[in-house]
Amino acid sequence: MTKDCVRANPGFRWKLQALDKDSDGLAEKDCVKEKLGLVHGFLQADAQNLLSDLETKLQKKELSEEGYLSQVKTLLSEELASENGSSVLNGKANGCSENGAVASDEDCVGANGQEDEDVMDTQEEGVKSPSAARPRGRRSKTGGDGKKSPASSRVTRNSGKQQSILSMFSKVSQKRKSEEVNGESEPAKEEDEVSANAEEKAQDEKRLKVEPAQKSDTEAASTQAPKAELPAKTPPPKCPDCRQYLDDTDLRFFQGDPDNALDEPEMLTNERLSLFDANEDGFESYDDLPQHKITNFSIYDKKGHLCPFDSGLIEKNVELYFSCVVKPIYDDNPCMDGGVPAKKLGPINAWWITGFDGGEKALIGFTTAFADYILMDPSEEYAPIFALMQEKIYMSKIVVQFLQKNPEVTYEDLLNKIETTVPPAGLNFNKFTEDTLLRHAQFVVEQVESYDEAGDSDEQPIIVTPCMRDLIKLAGVTLGKRRAARRQAIRHPTKIDKDKGPTKATTTKLVSQIFDTFFSDQIDQEDKENTVKRRRCGVCEVCQAPDCGKCNACKDMIKFGGSGRLKQACQKRRCPNLAVKEAEEDETVEEEDLLPIKTTPKKMVQVKKKKKQSKGKMSWVGEPVKTEGKKDYYMQVRVDDEVLEVGDCVSVGSHDPSEPIFLARITSLWDDGTEKMFHAHWFCRGTDTVLGDSSDPLELFLVDECEDMQLAYVQGKVRVSYKGPSENWFLEGGLIDDTKVVEDDDGKSYFYQFWYESDHARFETPPTVTQSEDCKFTFCASCTRLAEIEERDTPQVFDPLDENSSNKTLYALACLSGEQYRVGDGVYFLPEAFSFSVKSGSPVKRPQRKEDVDEELYPEYYRKSSDYIKGSNLDAPEPFRVGRIKEIFCTKRSNGKANEADIKLRIYKYYRPENTHKGAKASYHTDINMLYWSDEEATVDFKDVQGRCTVEYAEDLIQPVQEYSNGGPDRFYFLEAYNPKTKSFEDPPNHARSAFNKGKGKGKGKGKGKGKSSAPMEQECRELKPPKLRTLDVFSGCGGLSEGFHQAGISETNWAIEMWEPAAQAFRLNNPGTTVFTEDCNTLLKLVMSGEETNSLGQRLPQKGDVEMLCGGPPCQGFSGMNRFNSRTYSKFKNSLVVSYLSYCDYYRPKFFLLENVRNFVSFKRSMVLKLTLRCLVQMGYQCTFGVLQAGQYGVAQTRRRAIILAAAPGETLPRYPEPLHVFAPRACSLSVVVGEKRYVSNVTRVNCGPYRTITVRDTMSDLPEIRNGASALEISYNGEPQSWFQRQIRGSQYQPILREHICKDMSALVAARMRHIPLAPGSDWRDLPNIEVRLSDGTMTKKLRYTHPDKKNGRSSTGALRGVCTCAGGKPCDPADRQFNTLIPWCLPHTGNRHNHWAGLYGRLEWDGFFSTTVTNPEPMGKQGRVLHPEQHRVVSVRECSRSQGFPDTYRFFGNVLDKHRQVGNAVPPPLSKAIGLEIKKCMIKKMKENPTEAVKQEKLETTD
Repeated sequence: MTKDCVRANPGFRWKLQALDKDSDGLAEKDCVKEKLGLVHGFLQADAQNLLSDLETKLQKKELSEEGYLSQVKTLLSEELASENGSSVLNGKANGCSENGAVASDEDCVGANGQEDEDVMDTQEEGVKSPSAARPRGRRSKTGGDGKKSPASSRVTRNSGKQQSILSMFSKVSQKRKSEEVNGESEPAKEEDEVSANAEEKAQDEKRLKVEPAQKSDTEAASTQAPKAELPAKTPPPKCPDCRQYLDDTDLRFFQGDPDNALDEPEMLTNERLSLFDANEDGFESYDDLPQHKITNFSIYDKKGHLCPFDSGLIEKNVELYFSCVVKPIYDDNPCMDGGVPAKKLGPINAWWITGFDGGEKALIGFTTAFADYILMDPSEEYAPIFALMQEKIYMSKIVVQFLQKNPEVTYEDLLNKIETTVPPAGLNFNKFTEDTLLRHAQFVVEQVESYDEAGDSDEQPIIVTPCMRDLIKLAGVTLGKRRAARRQAIRHPTKIDKDKGPTKATTTKLVSQIFDTFFSDQIDQEDKENTVKRRRCGVCEVCQAPDCGKCNACKDMIKFGGSGRLKQACQKRRCPNLAVKEAEEDETVEEEDLLPIKTTPKKMVQVKKKKKQSKGKMSWVGEPVKTEGKKDYYMQVRVDDEVLEVGDCVSVGSHDPSEPIFLARITSLWDDGTEKMFHAHWFCRGTDTVLGDSSDPLELFLVDECEDMQLAYVQGKVRVSYKGPSENWFLEGGLIDDTKVVEDDDGKSYFYQFWYESDHARFETPPTVTQSEDCKFTFCASCTRLAEIEERDTPQVFDPLDENSSNKTLYALACLSGEQYRVGDGVYFLPEAFSFSVKSGSPVKRPQRKEDVDEELYPEYYRKSSDYIKGSNLDAPEPFRVGRIKEIFCTKRSNGKANEADIKLRIYKYYRPENTHKGAKASYHTDINMLYWSDEEATVDFKDVQGRCTVEYAEDLIQPVQEYSNGGPDRFYFLEAYNPKTKSFEDPPNHARSAFNKGKGKGKGKGKGKGKSSAPMEQECRELKPPKLRTLDVFSGCGGLSEGFHQAGISETNWAIEMWEPAAQAFRLNNPGTTVFTEDCNTLLKLVMSGEETNSLGQRLPQKGDVEMLCGGPPCQGFSGMNRFNSRTYSKFKNSLVVSYLSYCDYYRPKFFLLENVRNFVSFKRSMVLKLTLRCLVQMGYQCTFGVLQAGQYGVAQTRRRAIILAAAPGETLPRYPEPLHVFAPRACSLSVVVGEKRYVSNVTRVNCGPYRTITVRDTMSDLPEIRNGASALEISYNGEPQSWFQRQIRGSQYQPILREHICKDMSALVAARMRHIPLAPGSDWRDLPNIEVRLSDGTMTKKLRYTHPDKKNGRSSTGALRGVCTCAGGKPCDPADRQFNTLIPWCLPHTGNRHNHWAGLYGRLEWDGFFSTTVTNPEPMGKQGRVLHPEQHRVVSVRECSRSQGFPDTYRFFGNVLDKHRQVGNAVPPPLSKAIGLEIKKCMIKKMKENPTEAVKQEKLETTD
C-alpha cells in the first residue's frame, strides 16, 4: 500500500482512532474484529499467513478464544506500528496517550521493541488466562502438553525496512528526546524529509488534537510559526495490567516454562506431592486447601511482565500467575530436586504472611482456587523483585518492635535504628536506608495498624507515636486502607517482648495525693464529655466497616446482648485518621498573637459593682480613731450581729450567682458622711491563677489589687489564715501524709501562703512591708507597693549642678526603673534612638528568586515561591545603640524653673564595627563587645534608656581584656576612635578616656533617688562569692545543664542520674568527680526512701539534706500521645517521669529546683501537665514560676525554645529569668504562653533587642577543617587559628592543637548524590535538585523522576509538562503503583509537598550568615529539621559542629559511635542558656548573703570545715 492510497482514504486513520476511543463500549472480541476488518486488506503476506494459522488453531480448539484475541491484538500492534515504534492500538500500553498524541522515540522503542517479542513468546505457548478467582475444583481448559506452535517461540518484530501501515498514513513531527539525552544526531536524510513534509505534519497535528478549544489555536500557530505554542506533554505509557512503565529499563519478562511443566490441577495430582491420586473428586473432600512449598518461582501478568505481588494488583483483581517448582509441605530444601515443575499457576487470589520462621525471614504465601503455596527461593530473574518484598516485611518487623519498646522516639531515632540494623544473612540486601523506609512506608504503616488492632484495648496505639506521624506525613501514607490490608496482614504476628521501660513511678505521698484528688474529678468530667464527642472520621474504610461482634467492646453492646455500659467503639474500628489527627493537635502549639487577654480579678470585681440592698443594719462600733478631711476612720463596724474590724477578712457577693464569692481583707473603715465604706485588699482564688482547676479550692493568693467598696457589699466574715513554712520544712520531705491545710471545710475557712504576680505567673513569699504607727488604720500593703513601683518607673533627676545656663538645668544624677545614671556612664538605646552619619558598607542582600529556570531540568523549583528562608538572619534586629552620657538636663520653663517631667540626655555615640564603612564583615573578626569611640553627639529622651553598661578604654584596664569581658555582662571596651568624616580609625581623644569624671554638684554626688548604681553592685558581686550548691542532675544526659551551672560558678554536680550508658559515660568523662548512676531514677528514689545509703553497685546515695539544687529535664514519656484524660491515660501520666522528678523535689527539698523541657511542655494536655507541676510545687511550699526562653538569645547560633520551671525554697529569693544577651530572628522569639484564656510572659523585658549582635553559622564553625561524607577520624588538627569571637571563646584560653569529634554520618550513596547536587546558594534545598540520571558511588544509576499526573493545585509547567507524581495530585486516592524509587528528587516530597509547605528546608544547606534549626539527635536531610547540610561541603553537619551550635566548649567530650554522640548533643541543654539562668540564681544567693551577713559567715566556716 502506498502513501497515495492513504491520502486517497483520509477517513481510515480516524476510524482506527474512533475504535480506540470507543473501545470501552465494545466487547474486546468485537473491537478486535472491527480493526481486523479495516486493515486486513493492507497486511503483508507473512502477517496474513500467521492470522490464518491462528484461526485454524481456534477452530480446532488448540487455542482458547482469549488466547486467540490476545495474539491477534499483538499482531495488529506489530503491523500498525509507525517507523518510530508508536501505535494507535492500546494507546497507553503501546506508546500512545489517551488523547492521541504520539510518544517519543525513546518511550516507544522501549515499549514495543521488547514487549512484543516476549508477549508473543509467552502467549504462543497457549497458557490459560482466567478472568477471576473461581470455585475450588476448577480445571484449566488449556492444552497441558506444553508443545510449542510451529511459529518460533520468539517472534521478532519487523526490522524496519518495510514500511508499516501507519507510517503510510502520515509522518508526525516529534521531539526526539533520545537526541538530547545521548547527544546523538539523526541522519541528515531524515531531517531533510521532516522539513520537506512540514505542511503535511502541521495538518496531521491539527487532526490529532481532541480538545476543540485548542484546535483553532493550533491551526493559527501552524500557519504563522511552527513554535507558537508548546503542546501539553503526556506521561510515558504504562502496562494496563501491572502498571509498570513500558520504557523502564528495569521491566523484566518471564522467560518461559520448561517443556515438562504441568498446569495446576495436573501438578496437584502428581504422586511426588503425595496428596491426591488422579481422581479430581478428591478436591472436594477437603475442608481446607492443600498446602505446598514452591521454589524457583516467578510471578507475572498476562503480558508476561514480571511484577511484584504486593503492590495492590491482586487487591484490584489484576490476574497474576506464577511458574515454579512445587515441593511437599514437609520439604525444607529450596533446591529444585524432587519437585514438580509447574506453569502458570493461578490466578493468585490472595497473598499473606504467616509470621517469621523462628529466625529473621518471613514466611510468605499465595492462595489460588486450588491450593495454598508457601514461597521458598525465587528464580534468578525474579530474585531482585522478591528481595524488595522481603525487605519491606523485615522493615515492618523492625519498626513495630522498636516503637513498641520506645514509643516516644523521633523519626530521626527510627532512621538511626534502621541504618544501624544489619539485615539477616539470608536476605538479598546488605543495608537499610531512609529510602528503604520511605519506599515501604505504606506497607509498614498498614502492618502497624494491624498490630494495633490485635493489641489490648488499654494499649496506646503505635500509630499515634510522634515517629509514625512524621513518617505518615513525609511519605504521604493513606490511613484506613484496612480491607486491602487485612488480606496481606501478618496472620499470626510474632509476639514482641515489650520493653518494660521505666518502672512504676516512685512517688511521695504528697505528690500522689495531689494527682489522685485531681484525676478522680477530671476522669468523671471527661467521661461525660466523651459521650457527645465524635470518635471517628467516618470516611476511611475502618470507619465504614461493620462492628466485629467479637471484641470486648462489641460484646458489651446492647445489639450483641451486652449491658451497654462501656460505650466504646469496636476495637477493630479504631479510626487511625482521627487518632493521628488528635495526637497532632495535642502537640501542635499555635502562636496566636491576638488572643484576648483575660481580665484580672480586679476587673472582675468591678463588674459586680451593681448596688445591692443591704440585708441588715450597719453601725459603727466606738468612736472614730482618726479624722482626715471629711473621712472619719473607725476600727470596727457591726453588720447585723457580726462585728468586723480592720484586718478581718470578708466575702463579697457577685452580681452573677454562678460566680464564686470574692474574698478580701479590710485594711481601713471610714464614713464620708454619705456612705459607710471599706478598703478591700483582694485575695485571688487558685482558679484565677495559672493553676486553674488543679488548684486547692481553699487556697487563696495575695495580689496587688485593691479598691474602695461600700460596706453594703459585704456578705459576712471569713477566716483566712497564713500558712508559713515550718521550722523543719527542709526535713519534712516525703513525710507529709495529708495535703489538707484547712481541716474544717465550712465554706468560711481559707488559707494563703504566697503572693501572686499575675502577668508573669510568679508565686512568691508575701513581701514584707513595714507600716508606721500613725497610719495603721489606713495602711494597705497593695497601695504601698503599687506606689513604690510607680515611683521607681517614673524618670527622676537629682543633684542639680552649679553651671549657669539660660535655657536648661544640668544634673549629676538621674534614676529610672531602679537604676542610677550619672554623667560618664554607658547607656543602651533602641536602634531607632539615633542613627550614624556613615552608611554601612556592603549590606547583606536578600536572595532573589530566579525567574529563568529550566523547568525540564529543575521541575520542583517552582515551589520556591516565598523569599523567606528558615534559618536566615536577614530579619534579625540590630543590637542596642551604645552611648556615653555627656550631660543630664531639663529644659527651663518660661518661669525659669526646670521641667523635670521631660529629662534629656546629651550623649557621645559609640560605633560598633558593623556601623562603620566596613559593614557587617568587620564584626566577624572582632570581639562582640568591642566599640569605637566617636565625637558624634546626640540628644535623646531619658525615658528611652534601655539600661546601663560599662565601657572602658582598654589601655586603662588593670586586667586583661578577656578577663574584664568575662567578669559579667554589659561590659564593653574600645581601643580606637572612628572618624566618620574621613572614614579612618584614630587614637581616642583624652576626654574619651576620663570615664570616671563625675560632676560635683550641691549634693556632692550623692544620689537621693531610690535607685541603685550597678557599678558598686557589680563590685559587690565580685567580692561576695556564694558557696557552690551541692547539685543532683536527674536525666542528666551528657551534662549540658550542669556545664552551664559550672561556668556560672554556682554549683558542683555531686550526683547525676542517666539511664542511657553512652550519655552517662560522656558525663563521667567531663565530670570525673561526679557519682553517675545508670539506674532507673524510680529505683534509686525507692532505695533512698527506704533508708538505704548505697545502691547495688556500692555507690553512695545522696541523703535528705545533701541536695541543695535539683535540676533536670524529665522526658514526657507515656503521655505525649494521649488525647484526653481517662482511667487508662491517668495511670500512664501518674507513672510518668515528670511525677517521679517532682517526688525527688518533695523528698530532698533542695534550695533551688529547675525543670527544663521542650517548649510544648507548657501546652501538653491543655496545659494540664504544667498546672499540675506548679500545683505540686506550691503544695510543697516552693515559690515557683515558669517561662519560655530562646537559646539563640544567649549566645548560640541556633533556634531552640525551651520551657523552664524555676522554684526556690522558703527563705530564698525566686530567681528571675535572664535578660537576652544577643539579638535573634524575631520569628523565633515568640515566647509567650497561652494557658486557659490568658497569655503569660516571663519577666524578660528585652523582647526584640539585646546588647550584642546575633551569633551566626560563620561565627560558629568557619575555622573547622574540611572533611568528607562519613569522616571518622576522632582526632585531627585544627589547621588554622580561630576567626571569630565565638571561636576564640569556644576553643578556650588554653592552647588545644587537637580537634576532637569532627566526624559526620556516612550517608548512603543516593543521599550523598543528592547532597552533591544541592547548590551552595543560601536557601538551597531539595527543590533545587536537577531531574537527571547520575551514577552513584556504589556503581548503580539513579532514574529520572516521572511526572505522570495532572496537579490540580499547581497546574502544568511553562513547557506544558505535568507536575503530579501520583493520582492524588488530581484529587483521587493514591495509587501504590505510582511510587517511584532511586530518583535524585525523592518521589515522596513532590507527592506530599502541597500539603506540607512544599517540605521547605529538607535537604537544605545551612546559611553562613544564618543560624541552625533546633539541633536534633540525628541530622537527617529528610528529618524534622532537614536543613542539616554544610554551607559549602557535600555532607551533613559533624558532631563538633552540632556541639558548637549548642555552645559546648571544644574540650567537651562525647562517648560512643557517631550516632550516639549526635544524640547526646541533640538532647542537651545549651550550656550558654543554663549559664545565664545560673547567673540569675547567683544574684539571688548574693542578695541573701547581703541581707544575712552572719549566715554567710557561718556558711563559709561550714565549707572550710567540710
